Amino acid sequence: MYSYNNNYYTATMRETPRRAALSGNVQADVCIIGAGLAGLSTARELLSRGRSVVLLDAGRVAWGASGRNGGFVLQGWSEGLSAIERRCGKPTAAALFRLSLEGVDIVRDTIARHQLPGCAPTPGKLSVVRYEDGDNLQRLRDKMATDFDFHLEYLDRQAVREKLKTDRYFQALRDNHGFHFHPLNYCLGLAGLIEGSGGIIHEQSPMVRVESRDGRHRVITDKGSVDCAHVVYCCGGYGGREFGKLRRAFLPIATYAVLTERLGGRLAGSVGTTDAVGDNRRASDYYRVVDGDRLLWGGRITTRNLQDEKRLGQLLTEDILDVYPQLRGIKIDKAWSGLMGYARHKMPHIGPLGKGLWTCTSFGGHGMNTAPIGGRVIAEAICGETDRYRLFDAYGLEWNGGPLGPAAAQTVYAGLKMMDMFQETRSQRRATHKN
Repeated sequence: MYSYNNNYYTATMRETPRRAALSGNVQADVCIIGAGLAGLSTARELLSRGRSVVLLDAGRVAWGASGRNGGFVLQGWSEGLSAIERRCGKPTAAALFRLSLEGVDIVRDTIARHQLPGCAPTPGKLSVVRYEDGDNLQRLRDKMATDFDFHLEYLDRQAVREKLKTDRYFQALRDNHGFHFHPLNYCLGLAGLIEGSGGIIHEQSPMVRVESRDGRHRVITDKGSVDCAHVVYCCGGYGGREFGKLRRAFLPIATYAVLTERLGGRLAGSVGTTDAVGDNRRASDYYRVVDGDRLLWGGRITTRNLQDEKRLGQLLTEDILDVYPQLRGIKIDKAWSGLMGYARHKMPHIGPLGKGLWTCTSFGGHGMNTAPIGGRVIAEAICGETDRYRLFDAYGLEWNGGPLGPAAAQTVYAGLKMMDMFQETRSQRRATHKN
């Protein structure tokens, strides 16, 4: 269960050591539970501030969603900015947006400063719409520039189809601040930096429980324990009942990805850009070119984690051919799944849980920028530097619905898919009528 699975990233990962499980009792200023991107980012920020850190992971470094996602590092949060404005007001929404940009910059700067190998950062992301919506996209472009000083490039239908040879897409906005990369190699690079700064990482060391007394905490595993002043929970979608009220505040949502065979010259007849691409569906298709002529394609979400590689390959091949029918006959080399932690409000849980207890989790499929800035915000709070975590006060531990939560989420998703299909079919009919 806790080994790296067979996906594109593990097939191209940098060499990494196996780290010993925790044995016996150790002490640290901070114990971090979970060595995915959130835990690694938090550890690095704390170490740079002179704190001693022990990371515990139930499996291996970044074996969960952090090491098997689409690899998009982009501005924003899983929740949309308009919804954040309605809930928090414009000043807080603007501050949260700036945090999200800072998260992108953390990743980019870390790769450049330390020359982390195998990360392959590539700039640009196209957000495409699957129905006629040019006026709204231009209004969004203008709002982002006016309200947030963030500049997006608008592409009309002709410009989109010069880059993406399909009649499924209409207009797009291009984000030239974001980029895409190899997330597993980035996490492994962070782990090396952490250990080089004196941090300790124990793999195969699942937390059993946390005992708190007199302002101190003991994190207990099956073979050891960590005595510390602070505990940071970074459990992600793989967290279990041992996380208590935190686990009851998010749902593990599965998403899926495939890697095509080498497409050679066929790729240019479909995708003519190195930008990452994502559409505006509620559970979007997202993809990018890797290794020069392969497509790494992701999409679909379910509350039940499908792990049949052949079936996953078939489902996502259907999605690819729906957009690019000219690729009929392609083969899938690898197919895999991953679990994301989603809160009902679609924002992460970043902040205090009690005296010396903190959470940095539930990034909802948008964690490559938000986990790094979440880690920084928590480190600042622990070290008494800022209270930026208060920006998340409106997003607490809302109940996930318990046993009925997954079924309810799946029902909502099914309804959203129907809305997508209705909008797209109507727009395609209008386009056909005009032609």
